[in-house]
Amino acid sequence: MSSKRILVALFGPEGQGSFNESGATGAERARALAPHHVIRTAWIEPREPDARAAALAKLCEEGWDLVVAHGGQGDEPVSRVAPAYPATAFAITQGGWLAANCASYEVLQEHSAFLGGVLAALHSRTGVVAHLSGEKVRPGLKGRAAFADGVRAAGRNCRFVTGFCGHQHEPDLAYALMRRHHEEGADVVFAMIDGGRPGVSRACREFGIAQIGNVLDWVARAPDIFIASAIADSGACIDAAIDDWLGGRWQGGSHRIYGVAHQDFVRLHMRADIEERYRAVIDTWSSRLATGEYVPAERYEGPEVSAGR
Repeated sequence: MSSKRILVALFGPEGQGSFNESGATGAERARALAPHHVIRTAWIEPREPDARAAALAKLCEEGWDLVVAHGGQGDEPVSRVAPAYPATAFAITQGGWLAANCASYEVLQEHSAFLGGVLAALHSRTGVVAHLSGEKVRPGLKGRAAFADGVRAAGRNCRFVTGFCGHQHEPDLAYALMRRHHEEGADVVFAMIDGGRPGVSRACREFGIAQIGNVLDWVARAPDIFIASAIADSGACIDAAIDDWLGGRWQGGSHRIYGVAHQDFVRLHMRADIEERYRAVIDTWSSRLATGEYVPAERYEGPEVSAGR
C-alpha cells in the first residue's frame, strides 16, 4: 500500500487546552497505528474565521490526501476551503458541515454533559448550578443545553446560571465570569473550556465552588475541586476518521456519532467520594441515554449572564 499524506488541523494556541490535547493525543495514536503513512499535526492559532480559512487553505496547497479538522471551530474554515479541493477528503470532529468530500465524526458531549447536569443538581447545596464556556460554537451550545436539561431532570428545582466568556483560551476572562457566577450563588459549575480552565479552577478554589470538567479526566488531575468530568474523547474521533479512510470505510456526507453506549468515547467519571445514591441515579440515566429512550434537549432558551454588570 502506498504511503498516504494526512493532516490533522487543531485550532488555538499550540499546546493549550484539554480539547486540543485530546485531539493531539488522537493524532499520536493514529500515527502509531499507521507508521507507514505521513500524519502531520498543524496548529491554526488565529481566532477569526477569515484567518482560519486562509491558514487552512495554505496548508491544503501542500497536497494532503485527508484533512481532519478538530472541533466545531473547523466547520467554518472547512466549508470555505473544501469546495476548492474536491480531490481531498475532509473530516470534521464535532462538526456539522457535510459535503461530498467531507464527513463528520462526533462524540455526543451532550450525553456526558446531561449526566453532569444531573449530578450537579444533586450535589448542589445552594440550589444554584452554573455553566461556563468560551466561544458560542455548535458543540458548546449543545453541551450547555444538555447540561441545563440534566439539571432540570434531577428534579430539585435548581436555579441555572450560564454564560460564555468569549474565548476558549483566556484564563482572566473565564475567572471574571466565574466571579459573576459566584455572586449569583452558584456552588457547582460545569466548565466547557480549554486554555482558560486555569481561570475557572482559580475561582473554584477561591470561592469554594465544585467543578465538573469536560473532555478529559479532570478528577484525576485535580480531585480537590473536580467532583466529576463529563468525558467526551473527541480525539478518538480523529483515530476513527483516519482508520475509516485508510480502511476504505470513509464516506463523504456521512455523520458518525458516539454516545454513552460507547464508554471508551463518552461517560461521566465521578470522584470516588460521590454518594452511591447519586451514582445509582446517574447509572439509570446513562442506560436511558444509551438505548435512546431519552434524548437531551438541544437548545437552551433561557437567560445568560456576562462578566460585566
